Amino acid sequence: MRFLVLFCHPSQKSFSAALYNSTCSSLQKAGHEIRKINLYKEHFDPKLSLDEWNSYLDETHKNIKNLKQHVENLLWAEGLIFIFPTWMYGPPALLKGWLERVWLPDVAFEISSGKQNIPKGKLKHIRRFCVVTTSGSPRWWLWFIGNPGKSMLFKGYRILFNKFCKYKWLQLHDMNHSTSVDRKKFLDKVSRYFSSI
Repeated sequence: MRFLVLFCHPSQKSFSAALYNSTCSSLQKAGHEIRKINLYKEHFDPKLSLDEWNSYLDETHKNIKNLKQHVENLLWAEGLIFIFPTWMYGPPALLKGWLERVWLPDVAFEISSGKQNIPKGKLKHIRRFCVVTTSGSPRWWLWFIGNPGKSMLFKGYRILFNKFCKYKWLQLHDMNHSTSVDRKKFLDKVSRYFSSI
């Protein structure tokens, strides 16, 4: 399978980086083809510019051209894997900006045909979507507030993908109070999962 692995954390020495490295290694050992995007390392600009906003609907091809490699990676992939820390109940702003700038009309979706209608998804080649994340909050609290990040990515974007797409959410809770044993256990869990695909 062709996997696009997107990593979003400022530190290359973080636990998130260890999860990223382990995920990529496990997928490659299992025989999958991967492409990697490290948003912080490549200094991706998450801001939608005025020019991009002006051409967003009527001249989308200009925005696509400006982010050609990112768009090509998205269209190449059969599976998507996002690895990031959950901050303020969702993905980091850099990842959200990547979604806003790269998941464009005519790339990820078609604008809805009228009021009360939802967009039509165009990423039907995506058959697996996985998220690996950590959070400072405990599991019970995220459950209580509806886990906004998971809801956005797994419910909100579900319409974009293949209707048979498989979803997997792997999250280490209470990260601020985790022990080395907790982290190793989670790292092993992530590695086993991606080795088994």
